[in-house]
Amino acid sequence: MSYTDFLRQYGDRFWDGTLITAQQFLLASLLAIAIALLAGLMKLSRNRLIRGIAVVYIEIFRGTSLLVQLYWIFFVLPLFGLTLAKFTAGFVAVGMNLGAYGAELVRGGIQSVPKGQWEAAYALSMSPARRMWRIILPQAFVNMLPPWGNLLIELLKNTALVALISVSDLMFEAKQINGTTFLSAQTFGTALIIYYVLARFIVTPFMRWLERVMRRKLGRA
Repeated sequence: MSYTDFLRQYGDRFWDGTLITAQQFLLASLLAIAIALLAGLMKLSRNRLIRGIAVVYIEIFRGTSLLVQLYWIFFVLPLFGLTLAKFTAGFVAVGMNLGAYGAELVRGGIQSVPKGQWEAAYALSMSPARRMWRIILPQAFVNMLPPWGNLLIELLKNTALVALISVSDLMFEAKQINGTTFLSAQTFGTALIIYYVLARFIVTPFMRWLERVMRRKLGRA
């Protein structure tokens, strides 16, 4: 079978899998960003209990395998009465895992803001929350964007693991097609190209555009 015939016959299945992968990526990214912001701020708290909760979460999810976490969320949590659909379990596991890495980026980004900015915000008699939201976080956000771009690409690649709990994403469809046709080079080569296109021509340009926009806004400010 020629590669053209292969794509004509199985292209729809690759497309369907790509859409599921895109959904997993977007939902996991939103969850990871929310968790990273919360955990990063908690780790900077002066309250030992709040800081301790953040440290425990970050250490557990950074120190254990994403695959094990995925299995725990999908197979073990139902034993304690919490059952998640496989699609939900997939993006929750990926989001929580990458959120732990992102929390350290948030912490580092906030701490990289020059001390003078903190003092200026304090001199304006802003509340701590307003000071963080209006002065510190926008500058920290710009500092965080380059490593966050790398993290989101890593998140995209990690979504392939959700195929192991039968989420019908790109990798799941590729495995099913390969099991039927035994055309491994064509099947996984196509999947590889799709993942590369998503990372190189969608995620990376978006993050670079966002970085330029934020730098221009701060420059005008």
